[in-house]
Amino acid sequence: MNPYVSALFWTAMSVAFIIFLIWRDNRKRKKMILKKIRRIYGKVPEREYEAGDLEQISRYFRRRTDGRFIIDEITWNDLDMDRVYMLVNQTMSSPGEDVLYAMMRTPLFSKEEIEKRDRLVMFFSEHEKEREQMQLFLAEIGKSRLGSLTETILALEDAPKVSTAAHWGMLAVLLISICVIFPLFPVHGFFLVFILSIINITFYYGGKDRKLVEAYLDCFSSLLRMLGAADHMEVVDWPEVQEQMDGIRKGKKAFTKFRRRSLFLTSKDTGSGDPLQLIMDYIRMVFHVDILTYNATLKEVQNKTGAIMSLVDHIGELDAAISIASFRAVLPLKCKPEWTEYTGGQIQMQGEDLYHPLIEEAVANSILLKGGTLVTGSNASGKSTFLKNLAMNSILAQTLITCTAAAYQAPFLKVMTSMALRDDLKGGESYFIVEIKSLKRILDESRKKEPMLCIIDEVLRGTNTIERISASARILSELTAPWMLSVAATHDIELSYILEHFYTNYHFEEEVRKHEVVFNYLLKKGRASSRNAIRLLEMLGYDKTIVKDARDAAETFERTGVWNSYPLCEEKGIGM
Repeated sequence: MNPYVSALFWTAMSVAFIIFLIWRDNRKRKKMILKKIRRIYGKVPEREYEAGDLEQISRYFRRRTDGRFIIDEITWNDLDMDRVYMLVNQTMSSPGEDVLYAMMRTPLFSKEEIEKRDRLVMFFSEHEKEREQMQLFLAEIGKSRLGSLTETILALEDAPKVSTAAHWGMLAVLLISICVIFPLFPVHGFFLVFILSIINITFYYGGKDRKLVEAYLDCFSSLLRMLGAADHMEVVDWPEVQEQMDGIRKGKKAFTKFRRRSLFLTSKDTGSGDPLQLIMDYIRMVFHVDILTYNATLKEVQNKTGAIMSLVDHIGELDAAISIASFRAVLPLKCKPEWTEYTGGQIQMQGEDLYHPLIEEAVANSILLKGGTLVTGSNASGKSTFLKNLAMNSILAQTLITCTAAAYQAPFLKVMTSMALRDDLKGGESYFIVEIKSLKRILDESRKKEPMLCIIDEVLRGTNTIERISASARILSELTAPWMLSVAATHDIELSYILEHFYTNYHFEEEVRKHEVVFNYLLKKGRASSRNAIRLLEMLGYDKTIVKDARDAAETFERTGVWNSYPLCEEKGIGM
């Protein structure tokens, strides 16, 4: 056989074998991903988060704050919404988890936006085949090991350039050796090419240029993965996702030249063990083609933030919608919210069997909020959890179009809370300063005369009793406008009397048995009337005299409004 034909034959066979290996590995990988998709959908997410993960994910949201009302940091932290996000986040891609987080921080305030999002979620809920196909596309993008894929790609905007003069010189010498010297002097040419190749590889790994380029390879690879997934998504012709497809196509068009130039720089599957990429790695080491094409490739990405964000927005929206559909399937009881119009009168919110999804075997409660609501009861009776439940469901209604309840009806509401506050040690501010600043932001927002739900747990707990009750009453009365739903929890039973014309009273109570305290976590109308704190002293073996004197003093105060000191005086022999 002709040696050239033989060489061509074996080259073709080698290429065919490499293609077969790639096809086999891709098919095997696709089956594994599909198996995982079917296993996790409609289940509680398995992902374990490391420190800093949510901070990375939140950066896309912080780029997207454009003057719209958002769930601020205090409210988000008060309600432990990071954990709620973790419960919802079943996304397959980094753009998906970025967009989902932004969705949950940015409530919608129009029925058109609500219905549009719900239609997309319902499409994936009701069309399993299409959902799984889309999830396979999204899995091609995956999650960035560097955190947010959005931030990873946008890091290219400020990436520095490299000096390529030395690399061009080394490439020219090597090519002359291969194309001119080797054909004329095969033996000497072979050794010269071998020595030059070793020099090039040494310079490649020892030089600073390769290290700089390598620092940004993940950024290029992430963008390539997103563009590759966008190619596959374009084949779908489902009317329900055409808006997202149009946005993806528009964003993808900006990177045609980038994809051609990136061939020698990197691939979308770096580190995958792809035989073709292993060959490309050797070519890069010897010929420095990644360093030589880096500047031109970088130029094709920079100043295209809008196109990158368009891709992330629309790809992420599809992934987030599937995650919401999965979350709905997890919930044992759920409903879609019903919306009422705000016409200027007193607004109200009605919830039936509201429960907290982060609590196992959670107790459900129903309530009609209208104007102000004051919730009293002892510690651990369920006040704070109920308040969080109200605020969280209002947020989920306007973000995920899903409530953990049997029914939910309300106007579109801004939600702000002041609950789980702490001293600001870094800023040098006491708890009381932190608290009054938190309350002021609610008061400031309430003056915009737009429907609002504000939740306050233990008003002004950071100061003395007299000033606390006096100031709390004034602040809470200020939050009783027709456009306001104000819900406050307190231990100060006096507030329930001072504000009885402005606030409806509810309470939680517990039952103190012989050796235990039993909470049923059921919301009841009216103010708390039990004195279980004193009964607990007795149950835990406190001296009977202490218990009796405490009970007598409480009864005297409730009857006369005056605290008597005579039992203490008699005991200590003071003033007698």
